[in-house]
Amino acid sequence: MHNLSPLPQYLIKRFHGWKATSYAENAAWFRRLATEGQRPRAMVISCCDSRVHVTGIFGADSGEFFIHRNIANLVPPYAPDGLQHGTSAAVEYAVTALKVAHLIVVGHTSCGGVRGCHAMCSGGAPELEEKTSFVGRWMDILRPGYERVKDLPEADQVDALEREAVLVSLENLITFPFVRAAVESGEMSLHGLLHDISEGTLLQADDGGKRWVSV
Repeated sequence: MHNLSPLPQYLIKRFHGWKATSYAENAAWFRRLATEGQRPRAMVISCCDSRVHVTGIFGADSGEFFIHRNIANLVPPYAPDGLQHGTSAAVEYAVTALKVAHLIVVGHTSCGGVRGCHAMCSGGAPELEEKTSFVGRWMDILRPGYERVKDLPEADQVDALEREAVLVSLENLITFPFVRAAVESGEMSLHGLLHDISEGTLLQADDGGKRWVSV
């Protein structure tokens, strides 16, 4: 490959700062993680949005969370079609190999992916309807959620759809046989959260997603 570039200097400086401080102070712990492998207690599925810092929110250290990030924190339905499924593969590995005790879907406010889905489903973003749009085809996962909020007052639809992004993902997770088996046996629990970026708060889905309560 001839189109590779050196890492920007500001990232190099940050790396050296981390190596001299955080790593140096916890070198034994990092070596233990390397030799003994990871044993995370929870898997977190969150949005790619740079404003969502899950490890920071929960004060997590290296090795605590198995984290998968994608556009709008979505999980597709179970589809064993022999094709490539990044999110489904991450879920499979977390549940069957790592045997996490908790699987947490974290949505957030001001989600660009959710806004794009709303625009697409309401006819305002025809470019996302194109088969060549990776974002549009990914946001098709959230169409059932749009159907549940489309009759709300227009000003409330996007906020409601952000919550639906969490609920649809939780509903789809249960379609995975190994997820359902782990939940029904009590070996793993499912959780749905919504992070308000501006207020720094967390809401938790309760009563089957019928209401949201502050954490």
